[in-house]
Amino acid sequence: MILDHHSLAILRELQRDARQTVQQIAERVGLSTTPCWKRIKDMEAAGVITGYSALVDRARVGLGLLVVAEVNLNQHSPDTVQAFERAVQATPPIVRCLSTTGQADYLLSVLVPDIAAYEQFLHAELFRLPGVTHVRSSIVLKEVKSDVRLPVPTQAAAADAPPRSGRTSAGRASAAPAPAARTAPHPPIPPTLPKGIDNV
Repeated sequence: MILDHHSLAILRELQRDARQTVQQIAERVGLSTTPCWKRIKDMEAAGVITGYSALVDRARVGLGLLVVAEVNLNQHSPDTVQAFERAVQATPPIVRCLSTTGQADYLLSVLVPDIAAYEQFLHAELFRLPGVTHVRSSIVLKEVKSDVRLPVPTQAAAADAPPRSGRTSAGRASAAPAPAARTAPHPPIPPTLPKGIDNV
């Protein structure tokens, strides 16, 4: 699907505030209501727009601790990889899972109430996921930027995107652009953290 500047503008408006009426969006992007509504429906049908949701303040619902966990598997056979990824999908505290290059096989974002809850999650759930052999955990001290909105371009047309890289039959990541240089590491984890946060 080719997206022109009107469609891209609609996407930016929906990301800014999806509660707007079609008429309000149409006025902001310079279209009449019917063509605007049709573009939204076309983008929904094509999978460009995948859904609508509310943004929730995690601290206000008792999820005050964000942990980034680097996970390694004991093998990378298709069965092990698929079993691990299915288990991750079924584990609510894991809100993001990325298959990566580098030393870790996966990067997980985990949301829990506090350190005690993470220690419990680590030993009762994370280490029991299929194939997990090593977990290195980093406690997030501050979210400097956390934006779910995509930087949709203003004018350039966006053609159909190629398939996302995935794991090959050997279980390793398929070819992808070279990773960006690593940023500076997080500050050291405070010494009061319980044992088991970085285990082999």
